[in-house]
Amino acid sequence: MTDQGLFMFGSYQVRADDLWIIATAACCGISSGLVGCFLVLRRMSLLGDAISHAILPGLAVAFLITGNREPLPMLIGALGVGVLTAVLSQALHRWGRVPEDASMGVVFTTLFALGVIMITWVARNIDLDPGCVLYGLIEFVPFDTIHIAGLELPRSFVWLAIVLILNTTLIVTFFKELKIVCFDPSLATTMGISAAVVHYAMMTAVATTAVASFEAVGSIMVIAMLVAPGATAHLLTDRLSRMLWISALIAIASAILGYIGAVWLNSSVAGMIASVSLLIFIVTLFLAPRHGVVPKRIRRFALALRICREDILGLLYRAHEQQLPEALPTTHVPPSPTARELIQLTHSGWLGRLVLQLLVRRGLIRIDTGGCVRLAVRGIPEASQIVRGHRLWESFLTHRLKMDPSRVHAPAHKAEHVLSDALRSQLEDDLRTTKDPHGRVIP
Repeated sequence: MTDQGLFMFGSYQVRADDLWIIATAACCGISSGLVGCFLVLRRMSLLGDAISHAILPGLAVAFLITGNREPLPMLIGALGVGVLTAVLSQALHRWGRVPEDASMGVVFTTLFALGVIMITWVARNIDLDPGCVLYGLIEFVPFDTIHIAGLELPRSFVWLAIVLILNTTLIVTFFKELKIVCFDPSLATTMGISAAVVHYAMMTAVATTAVASFEAVGSIMVIAMLVAPGATAHLLTDRLSRMLWISALIAIASAILGYIGAVWLNSSVAGMIASVSLLIFIVTLFLAPRHGVVPKRIRRFALALRICREDILGLLYRAHEQQLPEALPTTHVPPSPTARELIQLTHSGWLGRLVLQLLVRRGLIRIDTGGCVRLAVRGIPEASQIVRGHRLWESFLTHRLKMDPSRVHAPAHKAEHVLSDALRSQLEDDLRTTKDPHGRVIP
C-alpha cells in the first residue's frame, strides 16, 4: 500500500476506497445470497421481495420514536415489520383462503406504499433521503466510518459483516433443520422440528439482511441479491451445500464485475451489481451443464438423432430379413424401401434425411442406383441388436404380462431404444425362446 492509500497489484493501482466498496457489496451479496437460497428452494422468492419493501414503515416509525438514524433502532423497527409481513401473509393465506402469492402481494404493496408515504413525510424535516432507501448509496460507504479496535472501518461494511456472520452461523448451526423444512415441512413436523419456528427464523434473517443492506444497495437492489445468486446456483447444482458455496462465489463475482462496470460506464454501482448478477443468471440459464437451455436442447437433439437412427436401421433389418429364406413377410416394411419411404415410415422429415446421410458416410447403409436403401455388411450387427431388443420385449410382454400379441408392438418400439446389452441378455435367459409372439426369429 502506498502513502496515497493505493494498493499495487502488479502494474495496476487500486484505491483503498474502491476495495471497501467492493468488500461491502460482497458482504451484502453473500449474506443475501445465503438466505436467498432457501427462499428459492421453497419457492418463496416473492416473500423476500415483500419483506424488503414492507419494512419501510418500520424504518420511519423507528425514527419517529427515537428521533435519530442510529442503526439499532432502525434494525429493530424494520425487523418487527418484516416479521409482521410474513405473519400477515401466512394468516391471510390460511384464514382468508387467499392464494399465497396474492396474499403476499396485498400485504407488501400496502406496507410499501405506507412506508413510502411515511418516509417522504419524515424526510421533509430531517436528512432521510427516500432515494437512498430505495436505491442505496454504496459509492459513499468509505466516507462514513467508525473506529473499532483502533481501526477506521466503513460503518456499512461493519454492519453487513456482522449480518453475514449471523446468517452463516444460523445456517451452519441449524443446517439439518433448515434442509428438512426446506424440502419436506411435513417430515420436519413428524420429526419434532417446528416448521413455523424455522420459517419465521429465516424470515427474520431475511429482514435483518434487507435492513443492513439499505444504505449499501437500497431496498430495491437487495431483491436482486436475495434471488439472483440462489437462483443461479440452483441451475448449477442440486446439492444444497454446493448451492450455498456457489451463491457466495456468484455474489463476490457480481460485486467485483459490477463495480468495474459502474466505474467504466459512470453509473450506479448498486444498479450495476444487480445487473451483473442478472446477466450471470441469464448466461447460466442458457449454458448450465445440466439444467441450461442450450445443453438441454443439445441432449434432446442427440436423443432424437439416435432414435431416428435406430428406427431406420431396424426397418432396414426387417427389409433385409425378407430377402432371407424362411422369412415371414413384413407388411409395414417394403422389401427394398427407398429413402423417401423410410422417412415416411419413421415420420422423421429433415432429421431422417440427415440420419441417412450420416449412415451412408459411416458405411452402415448403401443406396443403390435405383434409389433403394439397403443395409451394408457393417450395419447388420448393430441393426440386428435393435430388432433383437424389440422382439425380446414383445415376448416378455406377451409371456410374462399376458398382453395381447397384437398390442405389444408400440410399447416394444419405445423400449427398444433404452434396452442395454445386459438387459437384452437377461430377457433372453429368462424367456428362453428363439421366436417372438408373431413367429419371427429373434436375432
